Amino acid sequence: MSETFTIRVVNSLADVDAGQWDGLLAGQPLNPFLTHAFLHALENSGSAVPETGWLGQHLVLESGAGEYLAALPCYLKNHSQGEYVFDHGWADAFMRAGGDYYPKLQCSVPFTPATGPRFLVPECENREARIAALAEGLKQLSARLNVSSAHITFMQEDEWDAAGKFDYLQRTDQQFHWVNENYESFDDFLNALSSRKRKNIRKERNTALAGNGIEIDLLSGDQFVEPVWDRFFEFYTDTGARKWGQPYLTREFFSQIGETMGERTLLVMAKREGQYIAGALNFIGDECLYGRHWGCIEDHSCLHFEVCYYQAIDFAIRNRLARVEAGAQGAHKLARGYVPVTTRSAHWITHPGLRNAVSDYLDQERRHVEMENRALAEHAPFRKDRT
Repeated sequence: MSETFTIRVVNSLADVDAGQWDGLLAGQPLNPFLTHAFLHALENSGSAVPETGWLGQHLVLESGAGEYLAALPCYLKNHSQGEYVFDHGWADAFMRAGGDYYPKLQCSVPFTPATGPRFLVPECENREARIAALAEGLKQLSARLNVSSAHITFMQEDEWDAAGKFDYLQRTDQQFHWVNENYESFDDFLNALSSRKRKNIRKERNTALAGNGIEIDLLSGDQFVEPVWDRFFEFYTDTGARKWGQPYLTREFFSQIGETMGERTLLVMAKREGQYIAGALNFIGDECLYGRHWGCIEDHSCLHFEVCYYQAIDFAIRNRLARVEAGAQGAHKLARGYVPVTTRSAHWITHPGLRNAVSDYLDQERRHVEMENRALAEHAPFRKDRT
């Protein structure tokens, strides 16, 4: 059944209807990063705004009556920071050849390397047509703004397949996720591992806690008070300053998510001698726990593994979540029960020469990622005799 629609470009999530936006997420497990509350907090807190290089260019597909039919979160950018899908080499090569790589369009959740829907389309008989409209609409927006490229990152596999049909270049990369095989407890998970890995994890957990005199608090909902956020922001800025030179998220962002989506937010905080000394921020989806930010003001052996990985696994088991996504990169996660998975992105490049060069590169990169994931999976720490 055909339908009549228009595509509107919106500069700010403040200018879209929150209820209608969230309604587009219906029919599939909730990914908290695509909610209006999360995306609006990024903008409203001054984290993802024009001053930091993120100008909203969100595509909203509307019916004649103003009903939201689909949407695509999108930003006009003058840099490639905070994306976790690296195109710096493409930018450098194009600029050396005399081209202007920036500005570009980036369809993603800022500062968030987590797979989820990018074409926000509810389950309906016109779903494929609406995805097609957004894919073509993004091309038209690229032409209208005269940008070098448009990038849709950390997208779902079905969306990636659909983008390929519209001549978007397809890219793959790698992350490590923990998968819940219907474990009843953390010990049940450990029993699925080889003896050596099982003993190593128990040793690391004992070292992190008993060995360092540290206790763990899990905070959510109304437990988010401003002094807690002050302390966590201290952890976060320390890590951000060392990794990126300056942190991406403002202090106000944390207050806003604590207020608007506290029940979807989990802080794992490590305490020594009555004071918080480290913490990890997580978000809770319907099927997944997403680990996002970690920081500390004291260094203790194995504490990072405990706060970021083992506490996340334990929480997922107790809450019957299907998996834990612990962020970008990190082959060291393999020894701790996290397995390699493929992440996907799609790229529309307007200049024929750059497009051809990137296409050749991506053909090789996809083969490399596939081979590396297979090789790493062979070294997963699970017992070979488990059924």
